[in-house]
Amino acid sequence: MSYVYMKVLESAPSRYDRGMQLLTLGRVQRVYLDIGARIPADAEVLDLGCGTGALAVRLARQGARVTAIDISAGMLEQAATRVQAEGLTQRVELRQLGVAELDAFGDGRFGAVTSVLVLSELSDDEIAYALGEVRRLLRPGGRLLVADEVEPASAFGRLLSAVVRLPFVVLAYALTQTTTHRVRDLEGRVSAAGFRVIEVVGYLAGTLRLVVAA
Repeated sequence: MSYVYMKVLESAPSRYDRGMQLLTLGRVQRVYLDIGARIPADAEVLDLGCGTGALAVRLARQGARVTAIDISAGMLEQAATRVQAEGLTQRVELRQLGVAELDAFGDGRFGAVTSVLVLSELSDDEIAYALGEVRRLLRPGGRLLVADEVEPASAFGRLLSAVVRLPFVVLAYALTQTTTHRVRDLEGRVSAAGFRVIEVVGYLAGTLRLVVAA
């Protein structure tokens, strides 16, 4: 299945988490777990495109201080409800910002930056800008943990993925007039922004990938 269907789910934030569980066959929780295992308990974290706050709350539970941003007011309302229910308002700050507004934060502000299924919603130029800003925002030795939909390496894999993906692309566009695209050469883009890739984890036959970089 394809994460492009996220665009449909974003029109109904209250159903977003359940829909993402179904569409990723439960793998999104595995991604959250894997990210959490790679972030120190006391880290200062920026969560890009936090959605309903699932990852931000998980990181805050383990002791991190999280600044969670999203461009969608509806998503942030759901995130605020979750944060309050968990009693984590002192550890999670929610802000309505997009990646174009990362200049709101000073240089070296964070020890880690996370991004799950966000870059696939951006243009190539926006991806390059966002990664450049993330590098500026990270302290020396800080970590970028980015998970997103990627193009399979083989021609057959790309063809099969495109066929499976097409109905979701059409449905998402019909309902939202927007779409996403699979990120080409995710590791290469991260490296080009000045990071050193230290780990890559694949899910769902490699169509979803977590890249950890310093």
